[in-house]
Amino acid sequence: MKRVTLQDKTFELFIPYEQIQSSVQQLADRINRDYADKPVPLFLGVLNGSFMFMAELMKRIGFACEMSFVKLASYRGTSSTGKVSELIGLTDNLQGRDIIVVEDIVDTGESIDHLMRSLVGHRPASIEVATLLFKPSAYKKEVEIRYPAISIPNDFIVGFGLDYNQLGRNLCDIYKIVNE
Repeated sequence: MKRVTLQDKTFELFIPYEQIQSSVQQLADRINRDYADKPVPLFLGVLNGSFMFMAELMKRIGFACEMSFVKLASYRGTSSTGKVSELIGLTDNLQGRDIIVVEDIVDTGESIDHLMRSLVGHRPASIEVATLLFKPSAYKKEVEIRYPAISIPNDFIVGFGLDYNQLGRNLCDIYKIVNE
């Protein structure tokens, strides 16, 4: 089993890059069907984690669209702090626009709930969530996650944009923590 060590933690291969690509393609196909006739939706990536997923997804979107980013923080080490802080705000005009929030992972839902409450005040036509990874057993909020690419158990993971203390984002595969 392929493993990586980041600082004091060891992780083993969980989702290989080929499976990620296939899942992103399936998700893009759904979004392409649902948004093909919409006037220039805005894909809103949540930094830092979503950058690799956003890049893979956008390569597969076949309609006119725009992209922007916001930066939120709610993690320290391997656990959520339970508090979300908006670090880089939104500058785009969202009124009357269809918005697709692009997340790397939705687990407890604190970050997505915070962001959705902020976005509603901008009066968009619609807001949906696309996430590479979704942890249904950890999710505690009411926001519908319409576009999950991959559902996973509540393991701590790194790679493909996800980090442990800012390390591991550059890994092409996704790894889960090894509890030794």
